Amino acid sequence: MGFQQGLSGLNAAAQNLSVIGNNVANASTVGFKQSQAQFADVYASTLGGSGGVAAGIGTKISTVAQQFGQGNISTTNNPLDIAISGQGFYQLDNNGAISYSRNGQFQLDKNGFIVSAQGHKLTGFVANPVTGAISLGSAVPLQVSTQSITPLPSSTSSVGVNLDSRMTVPTTAIFSPIDSTSYNSSTALTLYDSLGNSHIATTYFVKNATVNTWDVHMTVDGLGLDGTPATATNTLLGASPTLTFNTTGALITPATGIVNILPGIVYATGSTTPQPLTFNFLSSTQFGSAFAVNQLTQNGYTSGQLSGFNTSADGTIVGRYTNGQSKALGQILLANFANPQGLQPVGNNEWIASASSGSALIGTPGTSSLGVVQSSAVEDSNVDLTAELVNMIMAQRVYQANAQTIKTEDAMMQTITNLR
Repeated sequence: MGFQQGLSGLNAAAQNLSVIGNNVANASTVGFKQSQAQFADVYASTLGGSGGVAAGIGTKISTVAQQFGQGNISTTNNPLDIAISGQGFYQLDNNGAISYSRNGQFQLDKNGFIVSAQGHKLTGFVANPVTGAISLGSAVPLQVSTQSITPLPSSTSSVGVNLDSRMTVPTTAIFSPIDSTSYNSSTALTLYDSLGNSHIATTYFVKNATVNTWDVHMTVDGLGLDGTPATATNTLLGASPTLTFNTTGALITPATGIVNILPGIVYATGSTTPQPLTFNFLSSTQFGSAFAVNQLTQNGYTSGQLSGFNTSADGTIVGRYTNGQSKALGQILLANFANPQGLQPVGNNEWIASASSGSALIGTPGTSSLGVVQSSAVEDSNVDLTAELVNMIMAQRVYQANAQTIKTEDAMMQTITNLR
């Protein structure tokens, strides 16, 4: 009888339409992965076997398979919108229950944890709150710390200048920072003490009577390095260094370019004092051109408040601070599976592992088979709306054809019933 085949076809087409309708409904759902109804034919089993002449008794849905193809990436203005480009899933923690998602629309909860719209916590590696070093180990819920970054006192500095070889010895023989006739050139940079207070260190260059030789003096906040009014004898604690250049303008003394200020600079700010400091003049030159500053750096900074953050391609969440510094706040982890289609969907754009999917393979973005992540972006649904609408028309035609099969079978039965 054709009723069985037609009925199975109607059921299968109806389920296929449900799958297509679900895809269409989620065409705008971030991180959604479309499904595909897959069919199998059905044959009656007999003890003796039916050989190759059995007509079959219809069809059935063998599985509804999710298609984990890549969706388009769309940019947003939210730094906690994070898209995955490539394979992998976010690992989410719901009070110990682990689920996986491709929806990267995250936010901060009241405790600073990065959570999904359902409040499930994004997991990853934590960072040392002081140094920002990533602590490798077990995946834990990521929490963005709003703690201020502590000051770092200046300990090293690099000074790269060009000293004009055409300069002559100053007319005033004894150096004084308030007498411009006692030095040839000067430059200044900001130093920081252990409390984050800034200090202006001014370096003075004095042409020496010895050819290709310059004396260097320094004051901090207009004072000598011992904290008393600056004179020629206390600007570098009584040891004014000499820079000597060869005939091609390269520095030869000190050979390493290093000038150590020991025991250090004396501050009257309540900070650690004296503060040792190392200056490196190795990149300085003496050419027949005007005085120029090519490099002027130091490694200290004041305290700073968290002003924003973003996520790098390897999943590292980098915080930006008001003092111009940046520090890692944690690193996102991704999970992959030997058989992603074996994952069990649980709604809310989330899946859980199953025996079919295998265990989660955890790693950082960009390693192994895992994709990379992009901050201020989301992965759109991978539903091709045009294709789904065409599939819907085809499924409707299949449904109508199976209904026609039942109608035809009914007409045949009616003919037999009407035989006299």
